[in-house]
Amino acid sequence: MPPLDQVQAVFFDLDDTLCGYWDAAKTGLRAAFDLHPAPGKTTEEMLAAWANEFRRFAHELKTSHWYEIYLTQGGVTRVQLINETLQSLGIDDPELAWRIGDAYGRERDARLKLFPEAIEILDALKGRFPLGLITNGPADIQRQEIETLGIGDYFDHVFIEGELGLGKPHPTVMRRAERSVGLNGRQILFVGNSYAHDIVPAHEAGWATAWVRRPSDVPPSSRTGQPEEKPEGGPDPDLVMNDLRPLLGALVGAGAQRG
Repeated sequence: MPPLDQVQAVFFDLDDTLCGYWDAAKTGLRAAFDLHPAPGKTTEEMLAAWANEFRRFAHELKTSHWYEIYLTQGGVTRVQLINETLQSLGIDDPELAWRIGDAYGRERDARLKLFPEAIEILDALKGRFPLGLITNGPADIQRQEIETLGIGDYFDHVFIEGELGLGKPHPTVMRRAERSVGLNGRQILFVGNSYAHDIVPAHEAGWATAWVRRPSDVPPSSRTGQPEEKPEGGPDPDLVMNDLRPLLGALVGAGAQRG
């Protein structure tokens, strides 16, 4: 019996599942530092300093006063991270931080693209299943991404960290999604690229899981330069994929055509 034959609804993560977020982020950040160079510092030095500050800032974000701001105003915390990057290099220039942060936001959004097979998969699944999106990040930035990518009409339900006030892997997020479709357990498939933030919480909710592992899925702050690995002893996803196309074969016989 196919492992996904009970699935009646499909939820997707957004960044680096449907679109190449980190590719856009890395090239957009480099472009921003090239456009607004810091005095006496090369772009490579700025990128390395930003990566160091990002690791610290991201680790501390949810327990700091910045988190409430981050939920709704991603641009504010983006500029703050740039400001702290400059300060770590002995540069105190809030105006430069704002220029770099503003350019980074624009350059990243301009480079954001869906993966080549994403529309093919969404077209094939739309109508067969209720489709949902569950994505972490600020409300304004994630809504802008959805608009930039032109995919809003594919999803019956959208859950954004900045709008909920919390994000994956919090179990409340998964319960809210279950209620939205009136389903639970293996009736729901979650498709995501992050083992910790997508696969683990979906597995703990009893959902079926599909883990997308792309070579490009490496944040600029990564120490290893490699995509995330499954920890020893962690639950196995139902499906591990290099792109989204295997979903169609795995979901044959699942779902129901809606009128």
